[in-house]
Amino acid sequence: MVEFRFGRSEISARRKTIANAFIWMGVGLGLGALAGLLTAPKSGKLLRKDMQRKADEAREAVENLGKRAGDFLERGEELAEAAARKAEPVTRLFRRA
Repeated sequence: MVEFRFGRSEISARRKTIANAFIWMGVGLGLGALAGLLTAPKSGKLLRKDMQRKADEAREAVENLGKRAGDFLERGEELAEAAARKAEPVTRLFRRA
């Protein structure tokens, strides 16, 4: 019996791994931006405005990356399912033999 490695559980595990990678990347970007802003010689008011602007930009960037990753993952799932459907006649031949 032939089994395909693109099962729901494996896709779910990959999705969690990708999500964790993006979360940690966002944390790293945020900490780096915060460190850069705190070491810059600016007044408190300017610093707060810059921090808010950078936080908004980082949030948008992470949201965009998350959406793109989700789109790629969905497309990959679709391709895996299509490949499994196309390979089904071949697997039936091997099962008979």
